[in-house]
Amino acid sequence: MKLLLPFFMSMFPLAFVGQSPSPAPTPQMSPSGVPSPRTTEVLAVLTARQGVTRQQIMNVMPAEVRATVKLYLEGKIRQWYSRGDGKGVVFLIDAKTVDEAHAIIETMPLAKENLMDHEYIPVGPLMPLTALIGSGPAAQ
Repeated sequence: MKLLLPFFMSMFPLAFVGQSPSPAPTPQMSPSGVPSPRTTEVLAVLTARQGVTRQQIMNVMPAEVRATVKLYLEGKIRQWYSRGDGKGVVFLIDAKTVDEAHAIIETMPLAKENLMDHEYIPVGPLMPLTALIGSGPAAQ
């Protein structure tokens, strides 16, 4: 039975968390009824707009690289990657909302030139892990 408990806890985290005796902050609920994580960063996926040529992007690229490094050094961009399909970049942005991340991206040269499409995905802690640690005092 002890071996099955972690399995059941991962399948039904709300049932186990709900039985904790100490009060915990009420998590926001997604439309599917699953607790939503607090947004800690925003994933920004940037791709070239349809009809934009490689040359148009390359003309702006020196300024874009400088702006990216500046935002990284300011702590606003935590990580950046090239997309595996070669169609753009992915930034992990230190922002608590999509609007905040959007405002950061809009300061960049490619965005100012309206050459890129942007997709924003808020991310945060993996909520089912709360079932593993319970709601007791945090481990030091």
